[in-house]
Amino acid sequence: MTLIIDGKKLSNDIKNELLEKTTELIETTGVVPGLVVLQLGEDPASSVYVNSKQKTCKELGYHSIVHRIPAESSEEEVLSLVEKWNNDSTIHGILVQLPLPKHIDEQKVITTIDPNKDVDGFHPHNVGKLVIGLKGPIPCTPYGIVEMLKRYNIETSGKHTVVVGRSNIVGKPIANIMYQKKEYANSIVTICHSASKNISEFTKQADILIVAVGVPNLIKKEDIKEGVVIIDVGINRIDADNEKGYKIVGDVDYDDVFEKCSAITPVPGGVGRMTIAMLMQNTYNSAYEASKTI
Repeated sequence: MTLIIDGKKLSNDIKNELLEKTTELIETTGVVPGLVVLQLGEDPASSVYVNSKQKTCKELGYHSIVHRIPAESSEEEVLSLVEKWNNDSTIHGILVQLPLPKHIDEQKVITTIDPNKDVDGFHPHNVGKLVIGLKGPIPCTPYGIVEMLKRYNIETSGKHTVVVGRSNIVGKPIANIMYQKKEYANSIVTICHSASKNISEFTKQADILIVAVGVPNLIKKEDIKEGVVIIDVGINRIDADNEKGYKIVGDVDYDDVFEKCSAITPVPGGVGRMTIAMLMQNTYNSAYEASKTI
């Protein structure tokens, strides 16, 4: 029987745990976790995500700021805002909503963020920590994947984990996490990407298959072996004959592979739900570390 890895339930569990820890942190130290989100322009998808972050902050009792500026704002203005929040002791997490307009250097903005407030885990300082296995903020989606494996007690040590995708946001960091000599990691890792001539050759070897490429229903049952654990990071909108005119699907053909795998994350209701929960976890962690200096 295939196990459905329920991201909705897990994210709610994590948020409930954070609510308790946040209440205790505020009562014992007076430190209120603070998160600021900078959004350039009014992209609808980004706005939905930003609003969801703001709502979750409110539920947890965090100090939350959403700062919106026009898409044509200058790079200098963005960097100035980041520097201001770097120096604001009430802010423990700075998140600049990506992607940025083409006239702004994304890496320059990311490297301007104080690494201690880099709750996305994208600063080169924190990427370096991740690679060598030091404690630090972990990119939120890979962090969520690890929590899923951990909380569902899925064995990873010595297993062959195949990652499809090499983005800085998901593919590279989750690959780096999975080969660390740590609990719920310690895997043999293969990374596939667009230069792989026959991806199926690799995916069929996977004990754990993590797919994050943004191609709807890419992975079919003929691409996997019996009993694989599938973590589907894809969120794709495709046309559908319903009231909305579309539906959301993953990078894995869920219905096609379901009976063949031992466990799978649904889309929606899987990894996506975990991303915001782990952003809140990173923000709490930053606030907790800051409280030690008071």
